Amino acid sequence: MSRLGKIPVAIPSGVEVTLADSVLTVKGSKVTLSREVKDDVNIAIEGDSVTLSPGDTVAAKALWGTYAAHLRNMITGVTEGFTKILEIEGVGYRGEVKGKDIVLNVGFSHQVILEIPEGITALIEKNVITLTGADKDALGQFAANVRKVKKPEPYKGKGIRYQGEYIIRKQGKKAV
Repeated sequence: MSRLGKIPVAIPSGVEVTLADSVLTVKGSKVTLSREVKDDVNIAIEGDSVTLSPGDTVAAKALWGTYAAHLRNMITGVTEGFTKILEIEGVGYRGEVKGKDIVLNVGFSHQVILEIPEGITALIEKNVITLTGADKDALGQFAANVRKVKKPEPYKGKGIRYQGEYIIRKQGKKAV
């Protein structure tokens, strides 16, 4: 039993939630997000709240809380949006936004160019990458792809990391 699935999801003013042909759509003032859902979970939209209940299948119990969390994230994304902040650490490491691409110079013999997905905005100031967007899944995946270009290494801590991420340092060689 999902504790989060039992709680009805409140719909704030200015947000419209619809369910048609197994596609859940959340529409805000600027952004519209949609997600395909399975018929295992019953979704009832009543006034200013959405109630989710599981069906009779085993998959329904697994998806019940997941769909409730997705719906809450979609509503938050449409109203407030999400932000991920990454830091570039290292001498000579830098990044810049060129049109629809992020260009990273992180110690390779070549520049790494990543295309910014639709719906995500990127801003780079003094080796701090700020990514914002309404879709939490797409934003998190793109932030992970940026971090994957040069993961922080444990000896000097050089690389791309999330803001506030703690890197466990290793001691290195000892002189005898």
